[in-house]
Amino acid sequence: MKVIETNRLILRWLSIDDAPFIRNLLNEPSWLRFIGDKGVKTLEDAKNYILTGPMDMYSRLGFGLYLIELKDEGIPIGMCGLIKRDSLEDVDLGFALCSSFQSKGYAYEAASATMTYGIEQIGLKRIVAITSMDNHDSSKLLEKIGMKWEGNILPPNNLKELKLYAYECE
Repeated sequence: MKVIETNRLILRWLSIDDAPFIRNLLNEPSWLRFIGDKGVKTLEDAKNYILTGPMDMYSRLGFGLYLIELKDEGIPIGMCGLIKRDSLEDVDLGFALCSSFQSKGYAYEAASATMTYGIEQIGLKRIVAITSMDNHDSSKLLEKIGMKWEGNILPPNNLKELKLYAYECE
């Protein structure tokens, strides 16, 4: 199901058919470095990740992580969406792109459209984002879309401190 359309991108619900792409994305060096190893090594792991993560969240909350694909070519390039984590009070903006599609403005386009969707369509009053301390590109992007750094947090079951950003609707 298509959720968001921008000039160059379509953000849509993930399906089991996206398992090969998800397996590859979750094993990208930048994913492993900045987000962490989710243990998704096989197609079966990827299907389970989609079912128990994004698809479960769609059915419970009506939103989640969306597949980002190039509008004209239909090529999947990453994920972006809104996540409700147990460890955070507010809904969290998350995004990740395959390395070959980074630094082309796609993450900004997807993240800013997702923020607008969260505010205007879902009615969120506050959206947060977390990033690792050394993920400077994500920090710059979060600031570019209007988020402000609120401080560092140490979520439960996490060994490393993370930066917490937030956007508050006026």
